[in-house]
Amino acid sequence: MSLEDIKTTTQTKMDQSIAAFKNNLTKIRTGRANPAILDTIQVDYYGSMMPLSQVANVSLIDSRTISVQPWEKNMGAKIEKAIRESDLGLNPASMGDLIRVPMPPMSEERRKEMTKLVRTEGENAKIAVRNLRRDANESVKKLVKDKLASEDEQKRSEAEVQKVTDKHIAEIDQLVAGKEQEIMAV
Repeated sequence: MSLEDIKTTTQTKMDQSIAAFKNNLTKIRTGRANPAILDTIQVDYYGSMMPLSQVANVSLIDSRTISVQPWEKNMGAKIEKAIRESDLGLNPASMGDLIRVPMPPMSEERRKEMTKLVRTEGENAKIAVRNLRRDANESVKKLVKDKLASEDEQKRSEAEVQKVTDKHIAEIDQLVAGKEQEIMAV
């Protein structure tokens, strides 16, 4: 593995860490309705468990209400039951073919809990990025030890990896701040 390979691999893995962090953020509830909050719900579809998005159309009616439109009429009750039994604390209401999922307003205390959760997720993402930096630096040191790279190349490479790390950590901080602002908005 060359120095360039190490940098490219590290960059790719850090990008994947950011993508996973963004995915985790979509699952954290804010005051507003977000269809992505239902992504984790599994529905019993003829004996096998399927993600909700594969048996119904999920969209927003307004800023506080999600609509779920089952693709098959007989799935309405099962979808409603799956949403009600999820740990999201939602109470869906069936209106003919359409299932409305109103998002209850969050208390101030609950908002603070959510911001703590966001910060924890952010810290975990930062730890993942820093671990990738450590792994990259260890790979570079191994190349130097095996006489496949010089010490100058090692220093240059470590500085470049640090720049990439700093950029990704700044992006994580930005995402955390944005999500906290979204949660605290009433």
